[in-house]
Amino acid sequence: MLSIKKIGVIGRTYRHLNRYRQILIVLFKYGFGDLLELLKIDQYLEVGLQLVSRKRRIRLERLTRAERIRMVFEELGPTYIKLGQVLSTRPDLIPVDLIQELSKLQDDVPSFSFSSVKEIIETELGTSLEELFEYFHEMPIASASIGQVHQARLKEGEDVAVKVQRPGIKKIIEIDLEIMLHLATLMERHIEELTLHRPVKIVEEFARTIEKEIDYTIEASNMERFARQFLKENTIYVPKVFRDITTERVLIMEFIRGIKVSEIDQIQRAGLDRKIINARGADLFLKQVFDHGFFHADPHPGNIFVLPNNVLCLLDFGMVGTIDRGKRENFVDLMDSIIHQDESKATQVILKLTTWEDEPDLPLLEKEMADFMGRHLYKPLKDIKIGKFIQQLLVLTSHHRLSIPPDQFLMMKAFSTVEGVALMLDPDFNMIKEIAPFIQQVKLERYHPQRIANDIAKIASELLQLLQQLPKDTLEITRLIRNHKLSFKFENQGLKTILATHDQISNRISFSIIIAALIIGSALIVISEIPPLVYGISLIGIIFFFAAAILGIWLLVAILKKGRL
Repeated sequence: MLSIKKIGVIGRTYRHLNRYRQILIVLFKYGFGDLLELLKIDQYLEVGLQLVSRKRRIRLERLTRAERIRMVFEELGPTYIKLGQVLSTRPDLIPVDLIQELSKLQDDVPSFSFSSVKEIIETELGTSLEELFEYFHEMPIASASIGQVHQARLKEGEDVAVKVQRPGIKKIIEIDLEIMLHLATLMERHIEELTLHRPVKIVEEFARTIEKEIDYTIEASNMERFARQFLKENTIYVPKVFRDITTERVLIMEFIRGIKVSEIDQIQRAGLDRKIINARGADLFLKQVFDHGFFHADPHPGNIFVLPNNVLCLLDFGMVGTIDRGKRENFVDLMDSIIHQDESKATQVILKLTTWEDEPDLPLLEKEMADFMGRHLYKPLKDIKIGKFIQQLLVLTSHHRLSIPPDQFLMMKAFSTVEGVALMLDPDFNMIKEIAPFIQQVKLERYHPQRIANDIAKIASELLQLLQQLPKDTLEITRLIRNHKLSFKFENQGLKTILATHDQISNRISFSIIIAALIIGSALIVISEIPPLVYGISLIGIIFFFAAAILGIWLLVAILKKGRL
């Protein structure tokens, strides 16, 4: 388990201060000094911001804010690269332009020493490298932010890929997460505009995500589950996992010799058929989503190998997605509305797919959705690209403050990636055509007798539970009321405004009556010639007339200020 503390003041160890200072230097370098000033961050550091030279800034004139954020993450290393990669799948947390930029983040980390690899493996497995392996290549075949991969051969003669976690990476991540959480807390406290994006929640969710990624036993379980799902498929291959010699920090799996799906020339030289590969790849992904609801969430070209006889092999199961039946069916409805160019249905499905804090403007949303469909869908189906459509759709939903849930977006992003790989193999590939049979299958399943019977049984079971629980809940509520532990408070939200308006009307009427009384009284005093007199006119009457005039003008000004006569 990761040990992450919510710190009010930065830990006073040199390591924390040095890392904090490094983060500040990078933020200043890429033009975020104004952010640090707003956070009042210097009060938390014994080493003030004067240590960070503003001369270290690079030229930023031609860079967007999103590009600068991506560059900050790249320079700050493994934890921040992973944070960026995770955020690129979370349209519910960050803006669309930033998602597109963070999607470009790639691990480009130097490998660590073989002596560290040897020490970690021997510590984790409790045996020497020589006793376990016939040979072990010291140079890694791949290196990433969390770990690196070596080729080896077991004593039993099987060639394996050994994935080893970086030494000390867990502690590095914990320190970075503590600093992230501290910065996020300051953002929510000092910058009102960033509160909407809930930076503390982002860090907490990232901590949960990366905790799973640094446990290789979870990736091993994902591989085994995937293999079980496609056990009877001879066009798909999943590497074998050696579970008895796999731990949280070491993952040992079968070594795969194949051709990366992006290596088109090698595929052609090997006599493989790109169209068959495409058809199988699309079928594989669509079965993952629509049949199993469990899918490989990072199907980029480096994770897809082609084996002899056009067999596909997926690698790196660190990022997977799950999607339940209801959400799958909603996505099917969206695709169906695209195929049949039904704007009204598409709008309704979008509302089902998304969440929101404030009620959207439905008439405006429907109008913009109709415009969107008109721009993108009134064209031949073969020309509709799912990836581009999803990207534009994300912009539209973001504009209306509609959030696509993470699992749903992860699936959409995987769709886009798979389509991109397929178009690389065959520019005439039509993803809509491949989806159509699955859409039909899902629609028919809704009306299958067994499905209807199961749904009725589920509803009946829930209704029975409700009927059984209702008397108990009623008795409990009655007991709480009797013991004065439960009270009801009614508040009419509009009543205060009504009462204030009523008081204002009453005050104006009373004021008008007083003014009228003063005028009438003054007239009677003048007619009666009550002394003292000035030029034969009662002085008291004149004073009351002036008082009535002043009060009348005051009332008129007050009414005019309100904008209503």
